[in-house]
Amino acid sequence: MKTRHFLQLMLLSALWGASFLFIRIASPVLGPNVMAALRIALATLTLMAIMRLANERWPWRHWRELVGLGTLTVAVPFLLYAWAALHLPAGYSSLLNTMAVPFGVIAAAWMKEDTLTATKALGCLCGFAGVALIVQLGPVEPTPSLLLAALASVVAAACYGVSTTWMKRATTRMSPLSIAAGIHAAALILLAPGAAWSMPDARFTPGALAAVAVMGIVTSGFAYWLNLRVLAQVPPVATMSSAFMIPLFGVAWGHIFLGETLGPGMFWGGALVLAATGLVTGFNPLKWLSILRAKTD
Repeated sequence: MKTRHFLQLMLLSALWGASFLFIRIASPVLGPNVMAALRIALATLTLMAIMRLANERWPWRHWRELVGLGTLTVAVPFLLYAWAALHLPAGYSSLLNTMAVPFGVIAAAWMKEDTLTATKALGCLCGFAGVALIVQLGPVEPTPSLLLAALASVVAAACYGVSTTWMKRATTRMSPLSIAAGIHAAALILLAPGAAWSMPDARFTPGALAAVAVMGIVTSGFAYWLNLRVLAQVPPVATMSSAFMIPLFGVAWGHIFLGETLGPGMFWGGALVLAATGLVTGFNPLKWLSILRAKTD
C-alpha cells in the first residue's frame, strides 16, 4: 500500500468515526427510517452534482449490480445502525463496526481476491484488542433491546465486509464515482417507502438536520467516493482495515466536541489499532522512512 492510500484510509476513518456520533444525535429525533433515507438522499444529490461536473454518465446497464451493492453497502447497514443507535452508545456501535474486517477477510479469501495469512489474522486480533481498550467496554445490563441492537450492528458490519470484494470487482466495470452515485440512488428507492410511512412521527430539529446534512454530504457522499477510489487501487482487505481506526477517531471526536474523558485505554488502544492497520494493509512506516531517507541521501 502506498503512503497516500494509507493517509486516505485515515481520513475515511476520521469521517466515519464522527458519523456514529451524528447517528446517535439524529436517529432518536428523526427516527431510523427517516434519518437513513435523508442521509442517503443528500449523498445521492451530492454525488449527482459531482457526476455532472465530471461529465460522467449513469451506468444504467449495470443497474442489477448497483441494486445489490446498494442494498448491502448502503440501505441495510444505514438502517440497522440508525435503529441500533436508539439503544447502543456510539462507542459500542463503532466497536462492533470492526467486525467488517474478519467477515471481509474470509469473503476475500473465499472469492480468491486475497489470501488469509497469519499476519492478517494477527492484525485482526490486535485490532479487536485495541478497539476494546479505546471504547473501554464495561458491564452493561444485557436487556433484549441491547442485545438486538448489538446483533443489528454486527449484521451491518457483516454487510460491509462481505460486499467489499464484490465492490472491488465492480470497480473494474464502472468508475468509482458512478458506483457511489448508483448504489446511493438504489438504496434511496428501497428506503423511501419506509421513510414516508414514518414521516409523521419525525421531529425535524435543527441539530438533527445538521447532523444528517454532515453525514449525507461528507461522510456518505464524499467519503464513499473516496473509499471506492482507494478500493480500485488496493486489495479489498487493506481497504477494510480502516474500520479498526474508526473507534479511535470516534472517541477523539467525543473528547473534542463533547468533553468526554480520555483514559489510558485511548493511547494503548490507539497503538494497537495502528499496528493492526499496518499488519492487515502491509503498510510499514519504518520501511517508508528508510526509503525516504535513502532518497534524500
